[in-house]
Amino acid sequence: MPSLSPSSPSLTRRVLPSLLLLLTVFGPISMDLYLPALPALTAELGAVTSVAQLTVTACLIGLAAGQLIGGPLSDRFGRRGILLIGIAAYILTSVLCALSPSIELLILARLVQGLAGGVGIVIATAAGRDVFEGKALIRFYGRLTVIGGFAAIVGPLLGGLLNTFTDWRGLFVFLAVIGAVLLVITLLVFGETLPADQRTRGGFGETLQAYRTLLGDRVFLGAVLNQGFLYAALFAYLAGSTFVLQDIYGLSPQWYAAAFGLNSAGHMIFGYLAGRTAERWSIPGTLAAGVVVTGLGAVGLLVAGLTPMPLWVVVVSLFALSSGVAITAPPATTLALADYPQMAGTASSLLGMVRFGFGGIAAPFVGIAGALSILPLGITTVVTVLLAAAACLLLVRKRAIPAGASRSRSASNPTLVA
Repeated sequence: MPSLSPSSPSLTRRVLPSLLLLLTVFGPISMDLYLPALPALTAELGAVTSVAQLTVTACLIGLAAGQLIGGPLSDRFGRRGILLIGIAAYILTSVLCALSPSIELLILARLVQGLAGGVGIVIATAAGRDVFEGKALIRFYGRLTVIGGFAAIVGPLLGGLLNTFTDWRGLFVFLAVIGAVLLVITLLVFGETLPADQRTRGGFGETLQAYRTLLGDRVFLGAVLNQGFLYAALFAYLAGSTFVLQDIYGLSPQWYAAAFGLNSAGHMIFGYLAGRTAERWSIPGTLAAGVVVTGLGAVGLLVAGLTPMPLWVVVVSLFALSSGVAITAPPATTLALADYPQMAGTASSLLGMVRFGFGGIAAPFVGIAGALSILPLGITTVVTVLLAAAACLLLVRKRAIPAGASRSRSASNPTLVA
């Protein structure tokens, strides 16, 4: 078996980054691949809309908790073994999801599936810390951030295409197959990246001390809260838009997938442009611009919930919401990680945990009024965007970073790396 330790830099450069990016993408795609089939799932299992959306919430909470659990365990026992356990658990729970006879069992299986997916995300973060140093490390974490966000948008697109050939149970079988392929790849190419003599002996105590350091930094806390609230809006949109576009506006799964394809393009384009803008203009200014664009999309959804609006208004609002969140990701990640190259793995894990955790809390609110109302989605997104703006005003502005400093302090701007 080839070793991917830092002592084999050539093989590491060729193989490891791609595998780690795949691990990061796998969690978010698993979260929302089945969203186009969520209405059919709801009907087949005899569940109400708000309960069915708990399958999204359970996976999001699992993705958040899995990162907090898997990171310290891998620091103590090594990356490879924990990763293999996580992938194996993912395969088993995906099969259990496909076979679930009730909504209650499906919710439980999705929670464990999320935990397993979270392990993959945090191992990718930790292994990157093992292999890369300095600016290369921060750039790598930037790639993980943007690719993970993009995967959350692309998942429903892929799910919509697959839904033309199979039902919701088949989508979970597909995830199990992909998990099996990933397990084989990991067995073949992922060697241990953390030697035994470099593993921690202090258990969770050292991790808790790192978290205390990070949470004591007002700028880090502001950037993390900003992203948590904005990703709450994003995941509320992911959970609610399938009912809005299919049940209210009558889109087929294929047209629903096309709408997500449009948002995927906007997410990537505006994320790339935001990276360039933050570098050359202003990191806080780019962050503020992203919050404003996200807010415009949220207001559009709120208006559509208060009074009937044509389909194009809702589609444009969803596009603005997704693109606005993408605009904020590069500057917010820069603000959060610039001062912590020595604990970039812990900082990135905490950032990811908050993103998924806040998303899991927000997602159920969009189904409170049933499947035929946009208003809860509009209210949820407007409230979360306002809270994200407050995080910027109250915390991030306390220490602004000039645009020119992003080159010297770190390269953590996710979209600066092609």
